[in-house]
Amino acid sequence: MSVEVIKTISPNTNEAIITRNGVSAAELDQMPKIATEAFQSFRKTTLKERQEIVEKFLKELSSHEAELAEELTVQMGRPIAYTGKEIATAVKRAEYLLKISDDALKDTDGEPEKGFRRFIRKVPVGPVLIIFAWNYPYLILVNSLIPAILAGDTVILKPSPQTPTIVEHVAQFFATAGLPEGVLQYFHCGSPTVMESLIRDPRIAHVCFTGSVAGGLAVQKAASDRIVGVGLELGGKDPAYVRSDVDVAWAAEEIVDGAIFNSGQSCCSIERVYVDEKIHDAFVESVQKVLQGYRLGDPFDRTTQVGPVISKRSKETIESHISDALDKGAKDATPNNESFSNPPPKGNFVRPTLLTEVDHTMIVMTEETFGPVIPVMKVNSDVEAIKLMNDSELGLTASIWTRDTAKGYQLAEDVEAGTVFVNRCDYPSPDLAWTGFKRSGKGQTLGRFGFEQFVKPKSFHVKSYPQ
Repeated sequence: MSVEVIKTISPNTNEAIITRNGVSAAELDQMPKIATEAFQSFRKTTLKERQEIVEKFLKELSSHEAELAEELTVQMGRPIAYTGKEIATAVKRAEYLLKISDDALKDTDGEPEKGFRRFIRKVPVGPVLIIFAWNYPYLILVNSLIPAILAGDTVILKPSPQTPTIVEHVAQFFATAGLPEGVLQYFHCGSPTVMESLIRDPRIAHVCFTGSVAGGLAVQKAASDRIVGVGLELGGKDPAYVRSDVDVAWAAEEIVDGAIFNSGQSCCSIERVYVDEKIHDAFVESVQKVLQGYRLGDPFDRTTQVGPVISKRSKETIESHISDALDKGAKDATPNNESFSNPPPKGNFVRPTLLTEVDHTMIVMTEETFGPVIPVMKVNSDVEAIKLMNDSELGLTASIWTRDTAKGYQLAEDVEAGTVFVNRCDYPSPDLAWTGFKRSGKGQTLGRFGFEQFVKPKSFHVKSYPQ
């Protein structure tokens, strides 16, 4: 039986740039076997030994930042001016997880009692399958991979076909760092059926998935006929609320960046903006001024701020959301910008688009757009803003913009999202929980609680022998 041939298509040119062979049935069957065998010895290594391996790995990753950054731009289209920052941020995030691992993985003592010793040990779960997305591949990967390795688990990685080389580099760097053979494996595939067969394999002890809601539901369904942990980080329709007391120019600058950085292709990008009616017009004018300073174009030009979106299909989806809004009465308030009007001819370029007079009858306000679109809607009160922010099946992040931070905090308590920012957006902080409410996912990564899906509590109850 022939194996699948997987092609990576450049978002910048729509030409095939990388070809990989998919995993064969025999290889796929061997991976859980190898992971299970490697786990028997790796779980007995000390945390200090695992920490030293991760530390060496991070030095390797950091030393290759420039070449990895260029590769990211080639494969997923983010402008070269920014791709290096992902590598640097991934290293810093992993360093934080490394720093807290002693505390996160230590034993928990039971109640003291003479003649008894009781405690809970966090033991590794076993072979972990990590399926991760293309939009921030290094950042997404370290969220799960680093805690899993530190916990003593073995790992099988499945990357997006759009960024296939990430796992190859990560495996190489970990091997150089001294990770034992069999602890980390990877495979390429584009077929959901292949992934589902591995998810169903009883030797896989936990599954982590980052991607779309539809993909997460498929993973959960595949795992439903057995007892196995599943962590899901899914989509967002992240709202921002701009109160009337803000510096409008400052808020506009921040929100534009939060909406269109990475061409809006982030689960925590701002996807809808609610603005107090008293400052609505001034805010829109400020957003227009900000957008006039942006450059859409060749991602290898260091002056470019917005590159192509990932695929023709993605471009079509984004443009359909814009068309639906315009058909239902929205106004295109995007300012004149030569780079928006004359993008490179071959790639999947979508001009950053500012929409006004939007409402919740429009797809752009209810479904994840995942593109550089800024829909702005008037509201007349905090109460209306919070109601609209919560009017979504998704709940990953949200942001409130106000001089009155105490009021911002008060309002944040009523927002249905895993992370609520006040005067900030689009930043998964490594010391907090990264988790989604509603259909945005389940489980969590980051922070000390991000280790918990990779361990299971084992209680020890020791009574002294009677004398």
